[in-house]
Amino acid sequence: MTSSALELSECRERVLPRQLQALLNRGAFWAQNRSLEDLAVALAHSEPIVSLWDGETLVGFGRATSDGVYRAVLWDIVVDPDYQGRGWGRKLVTKLLEHPRLRRVERIYLMTTYQQSFYERLGFSPDTGTTTLYLSPPPPRP
Repeated sequence: MTSSALELSECRERVLPRQLQALLNRGAFWAQNRSLEDLAVALAHSEPIVSLWDGETLVGFGRATSDGVYRAVLWDIVVDPDYQGRGWGRKLVTKLLEHPRLRRVERIYLMTTYQQSFYERLGFSPDTGTTTLYLSPPPPRP
């Protein structure tokens, strides 16, 4: 771990599903054991994607989906536990929010279980009255 060499990147092609899977398994209890196939689909349908690198090792990640005007959602914000507490999560989220695809969006949502105070420090506020959740059944696997 050489924190002086850390680099934020917006290059979506740099993030491979296997690297993302390993990072999520290390640092995200809510995203354990996601399949490589599903991660590839999620990456392909997300813009922007921001990643944090220590050399060639993926140590942070965040992505968004949006219509570019009215709504956007931030997804899979994660920093490797060995790199947390140094402001990199804040930098990832800020880089996402400042991206041209999200800059003019009216409402940007995210879901979090235990990190509400982190996101509140970045300007997010709880919004319990407008979100309704539909859990679709998983598609049949071949």
